[in-house]
Amino acid sequence: MGSSPDEVTLMLIRWSSGEREALDQLIPLVYSELRQLASRALRRERRDHTLQPTALVHEAYLRLIDQRNVNWQNRAHFFAIASQAMRRIIVDHARRHNAIKRGGDNLKVELEAAMLVPGAKDVDVVRLDDALTELAAFDPQQSRIVELRFFGGLSIEETAEVVGISPATVKRDWSMAKAWLHRELQAGDAAIPE
Repeated sequence: MGSSPDEVTLMLIRWSSGEREALDQLIPLVYSELRQLASRALRRERRDHTLQPTALVHEAYLRLIDQRNVNWQNRAHFFAIASQAMRRIIVDHARRHNAIKRGGDNLKVELEAAMLVPGAKDVDVVRLDDALTELAAFDPQQSRIVELRFFGGLSIEETAEVVGISPATVKRDWSMAKAWLHRELQAGDAAIPE
């Protein structure tokens, strides 16, 4: 990610303490990185998906600036919250799409590229979100890692920085979470290709 961590952290702290102009200075520092996160998250969507990276960034940005009581810790914390916002937006978009179709043609995400479900071509985003919620109930760290890696598109090292653990632990938890999600998503849908 391109902006200086110290510079972004300083702007976030100033913004948290009520300096509105800090937000105006922060936007140019993080916009391109937010756009990269959005592009990575949407790269795995179906080809006819209507949500575009710019729209995802703008919607996530609106949710981020609406956060009143966040005590921004640092740049990594900001991008972790941005990843969460993008996940919610993508899942909400999928739910609206499914409601329009009355349950048909659920929004599919190509997970093979993300290596989330070994051998799977695509999976229902809403089911993935439900499975991540289940995973979070007994292993919040693994759920968070999947969220950051899959929806946020963060690397192993970036995820380690956000979560505050070693890259080796991220790799181990990422592997375990992928295996658990594969089993969960396979159990509920025999149509998921091997």
